[in-house]
Amino acid sequence: MSSLRANRTRAVSRRASQAVETLNALDIALAEKLNEVAPPSRRAMRLAAKKHAQKAHFLAGTAMAALLGTAATSIAIASPKSQRASASGEVTSSVIATAQSVSTSSAASRSQTRIALDEQSTSAANDGVEGTWALGDTTETTSDVTRAKADNDVVSKLLDVNKDVLPSGFNPNHATGDNGNAYSFSQCTWWVYVRRHQLGLPVGSHFGDGHQWASSAQALGYWVDDTPRNVGDIMVFRTGQEGSSAAYGHVAIVEKINPDGSVVTSECGSSYNGQTFTRTFTNVHDFQYIHY
Repeated sequence: MSSLRANRTRAVSRRASQAVETLNALDIALAEKLNEVAPPSRRAMRLAAKKHAQKAHFLAGTAMAALLGTAATSIAIASPKSQRASASGEVTSSVIATAQSVSTSSAASRSQTRIALDEQSTSAANDGVEGTWALGDTTETTSDVTRAKADNDVVSKLLDVNKDVLPSGFNPNHATGDNGNAYSFSQCTWWVYVRRHQLGLPVGSHFGDGHQWASSAQALGYWVDDTPRNVGDIMVFRTGQEGSSAAYGHVAIVEKINPDGSVVTSECGSSYNGQTFTRTFTNVHDFQYIHY
């Protein structure tokens, strides 16, 4: 009788154990199903990213080793045995250079991998945010930068002196009309041509009689106005003005501009046989001046 009860007890115990095992199996299967549909945790995402980075690092290291081995083999094959002893330093340097290049490439690859992973891990936080940038204010004064310089060095320097009063659109490289001194010896026009060349300033060869010089020069693009501005300016007299010829007018060279605004001239005439004389004028704005 006791034996029967013992057998029953063992049978019940076995059935209980089997039921527990069945429940455990069901719990494991259920957990796996739940894991498949549940969103990954932050820890799981970090572990996956770390695993991906380790894999990329391993692949980059493998590629470097393979490339280094190929480069070393290629160098060894390309070097004849008879030259290996004398060129050993060069071969070593080449291998080192190749290794450094590969190492740099590998480091760049790892850096790019890290950047990509960082971007993936922060993309959710930055979703919809766009960065903007703009160039700084590059506005600058361009009047002196874009102003054309003259081919003539003397005129180029005078441009800087007169930059605040230059006519709008003035071209310092206009035609000069200079084909040599075509004026009669000792005439006022002859002297002005000679003196302008001495000073390195442009002047035309066929400006006509003295009183015609301002309009002739202006037609070629010279700067002409009624204010003396620089030593070397051509002072143009109307016919009969200040004792000039009633038929031809007169021209002179400004040799000095005094502090009070008066000017000192150098002049010549047919009766002076090539010798010059000077005068001082205070009514300076009664004349026209050819600058350059």
